[in-house]
Amino acid sequence: MTPLKIKSSLIFNRYLSKGLRSTLVLLAASSLFACSQPSSGVSDASTTSASTEDVLAVPKTAEPNVINTPMMTSVSKPDLLKNVSATVYKDANCGCCKEWISHAEDNGLSATAQDVADLAVFKERYSVPNEMRSCHTVVTTDGYVFEGHVPAKYMAQFLENPPVQAMGLAVPGMPVGSPGMEYQNKFMPYQVMQLNKDGTTQVYADIESVEQQL
Repeated sequence: MTPLKIKSSLIFNRYLSKGLRSTLVLLAASSLFACSQPSSGVSDASTTSASTEDVLAVPKTAEPNVINTPMMTSVSKPDLLKNVSATVYKDANCGCCKEWISHAEDNGLSATAQDVADLAVFKERYSVPNEMRSCHTVVTTDGYVFEGHVPAKYMAQFLENPPVQAMGLAVPGMPVGSPGMEYQNKFMPYQVMQLNKDGTTQVYADIESVEQQL
């Protein structure tokens, strides 16, 4: 191969690599589109200046196993969390937080949304471990903590019979397909984790399909 052909080949490969990287970045950004867009229909109790940069970074994990799944209509059960009231601490610009609130309210939760400038203050106040953190923190009037996109079904199950050593539940990060993180027909299996008062955590439920959330 001549020097000219070698140089042309290197230039082509370099731009091809850049193109692939750009494509991957766009795909990753689109999967989190719901969490960066504001949505309507949710009344915030108080609003302060905040930006997505204020939201705590979730620890990096292995590449998620996102699968295609048939789109399912959300099932509302107004009696599920009928007698439960909670405050939701979130970022002002987080659209998926508002979507999760809508999910919880459709299932009976009386939610008061509070936009805060520094979510870390509240996560530390309620002892949410770093590796369990997500985009919003929910605290019930009884003092139980629900971090992230926990399905209303499991909130109700937990509150019906709270384990003695537990202080709440968490869904770390923002799994695609979890309540409030719906995106096209994508679903990423995830775990609902139990937060214990001594700082330890354990698996509360393995969510392997959309149907398990309903």
